Amino acid sequence: MSNVTDRAGAAGPGRGGRAGAGRPSRGGRDRRAVSAARGRLWAVVDTGRARATLAKRRADVAAMFDGVAARYDLVNDLLTGGLDRGWRQAVLAAVAPKTGEKILDLAAGTGTSSRPFADAGAVVVAADLSLGMLQVGKQRQPGLAFVNADALALPFADHAFDAVTISFGLRNVEDTAAALGELRRVTRPGGRIVICEFSTPRFAPLRWLYQKVALRALPVIARLGASNPAAYDYLAESILAWPAQRPLAAKLAEAGWSSVQWHNLTGGIVALHRARA
Repeated sequence: MSNVTDRAGAAGPGRGGRAGAGRPSRGGRDRRAVSAARGRLWAVVDTGRARATLAKRRADVAAMFDGVAARYDLVNDLLTGGLDRGWRQAVLAAVAPKTGEKILDLAAGTGTSSRPFADAGAVVVAADLSLGMLQVGKQRQPGLAFVNADALALPFADHAFDAVTISFGLRNVEDTAAALGELRRVTRPGGRIVICEFSTPRFAPLRWLYQKVALRALPVIARLGASNPAAYDYLAESILAWPAQRPLAAKLAEAGWSSVQWHNLTGGIVALHRARA
């Protein structure tokens, strides 16, 4: 399971895309078709312009992340001032992987978030919507298993994983409730979920500074080094539209998860939600 594979050919366990969901839109000039396993998947490349909207159509989301794949990890590190490294450590501690456990890392991108689970001895599958992200990840980390998968129709058996996790990707899925239900389906009874996502700072002055200043500055800063600056306009928009901590916890419970709890990181700029299947 060391190859980048599409969902039709995945034998085991992203920003989440169904086979065919990544077909090219009519507006892009630079389009590249990528055949994968059975059938055909399309990777849309529109460097510097492709971006999603709050409609979060899977083809748009895939195209956008294809366009930022090469510099994605670097730009994230710069935009967060390195805070993303601490957030990944918090996810690792919350998942608490054990040797031999099967872990699904959804919206894994280039596999940066998946690597710590493998290093801890777990069997990790890095799944994502964007073929561009997965291809960059496979080049950088050939030892990881990468799978192109749709968060709304995961190509894995019921109860396949001991733990599932998604970092900064649930916000990009068209149907949050359906994605949480799919993650519940592929998690064994008693297994766990950890969601790391941008959220709402609880301290009013920090909330104002974050929402009115920092998020508005993101696209401007991204233009200094990102390969697709337009994607960071969407980033700010999607964060502002995302539910706060308690409403997301309610969505988890409605999807069948139990013992739901959350923990704020960096004053609530990021929240870590945990629950049991």
